[in-house]
Amino acid sequence: MTALSILDLAPVAKGQTARESFQASVELARTAERAGYKRVWYAEHHNMASIASTATSVLIGYVAAHTESIRLGSGGVMLPNHSPLVIAEQFGTLETLYPGRIDLGLGRAPGTDQQTMRALRRNNTSADSFPQDVLELQGYLSGNSRVPGVQAVPVADRPVPLYILGSSLFGAQLAAQLGLPYAFASHFAPDALHEAAGLYHDTFKPSEHLAEPYLITAANVFAADDHDTAVEQKTVAYRARARMMIARGPSGTADFTDDQIDAFLASPNGRHLSAMTRYTAAGTPDEVRAWLEDFAASTRSDEVIVTHQAPALPDRLHSVELTAKAMSLSA
Repeated sequence: MTALSILDLAPVAKGQTARESFQASVELARTAERAGYKRVWYAEHHNMASIASTATSVLIGYVAAHTESIRLGSGGVMLPNHSPLVIAEQFGTLETLYPGRIDLGLGRAPGTDQQTMRALRRNNTSADSFPQDVLELQGYLSGNSRVPGVQAVPVADRPVPLYILGSSLFGAQLAAQLGLPYAFASHFAPDALHEAAGLYHDTFKPSEHLAEPYLITAANVFAADDHDTAVEQKTVAYRARARMMIARGPSGTADFTDDQIDAFLASPNGRHLSAMTRYTAAGTPDEVRAWLEDFAASTRSDEVIVTHQAPALPDRLHSVELTAKAMSLSA
């Protein structure tokens, strides 16, 4: 059976505080833990008022302190935004505090817009050293530093497992070359999914970390007691997403009616935004199960990481529980 995990975007709803979002992330992780999900990951995004997971390692530590056994990690840390040494220190600390529960997913995108990228002190060439930075980070985490005279403190008893994240062929090639697990961000960047999955499987080189390829693919899920409720949750969530994306553009406002948003999403420009969430399951538990099984089979996925996107927390938690029961997960 394909393993099932959760990507929590730590959403901040209109009228909600970031603190309330963090408390919701704890409730989501606790629910996932009881339901038998494998892990919960948090993504590094910046300058987005609707997403609170900017300080990813801090959020992981907070949720870990309020859960007992579920694995927690980054999906991912955008490594070119940071020095490998600092990330090794952060995740070495997390693994020391919560042994056997911490993952480190690594991406090379900025996770933000160009202006914020500059505020992060990152430039357009920062991603060029990503492969070397991964190796440097790997050395720190294992206690075998590649930088003479420099070590990350603390070094945990066991190295934090690394995962390469991506939405293009680059990440698939790098993960295969280094013999690391690969996670594809198909929940918002679907176009290269099957090509990247095939490339990763076909070119994978076994390593001391991994004997066979391990592929994680991402999808959006809206599971509800009836089909129409799930579809309505999807409609509301994706309208809100469109408003957020428009607000970051030249218009600078998200004050649009539902009809205006629907018309935009049906336009040539809007269809591109709609296509980003192509891999979405919305429906009853049986419908979601059938969709997830077909999705995993089509990519030879070892694990599917899902984002439960219902706008209201009770609906998200219910979606987590319904999906787990449908997929016969066991804690």
